[in-house]
Amino acid sequence: MLTQWFECKVRYDKMCEDGLIKSTNETYLVDAFSFTEAEKRFIAEIEHFTSGDFVVTDIKRAKLAELFESSDALADRWFRAKVAFITLDEKSGKEKRSVQTMMVKAIDLREAVKNLDNGMSGTMSDYVIASITETKIMDVFHYMVGEESATEQSAE
Repeated sequence: MLTQWFECKVRYDKMCEDGLIKSTNETYLVDAFSFTEAEKRFIAEIEHFTSGDFVVTDIKRAKLAELFESSDALADRWFRAKVAFITLDEKSGKEKRSVQTMMVKAIDLREAVKNLDNGMSGTMSDYVIASITETKIMDVFHYMVGEESATEQSAE
């Protein structure tokens, strides 16, 4: 199954620790087949985390080659990594780089680099980490097999 990721943004009112209500914008990744399905799945997931009204403000396709999660319970940040795979053009003898974007979950930047290297350890190709930046992504919602049929049954 081909994984397609969508970056979904939501705006809602959140109760702060000091008791004030503040308008909050958050970004999530959703695994879906289309924009329509991404929105439907995102709304179903986000309803559990918000109280009151919310608005889905943006959905865009995220071109990700790989997603590396962490088993560390303290890892709560997502980092966007640009990885350049290095190949040698046999005819010209020149190095060719193809850049792919990957997401890495980690506690901090150092751990993100370690998690990326661990995830890439089975790769036969040479690669260089071109950049790693922290994102505002709060969480990732994976597609679950049988999820669609369960959603349809509860709607009936």
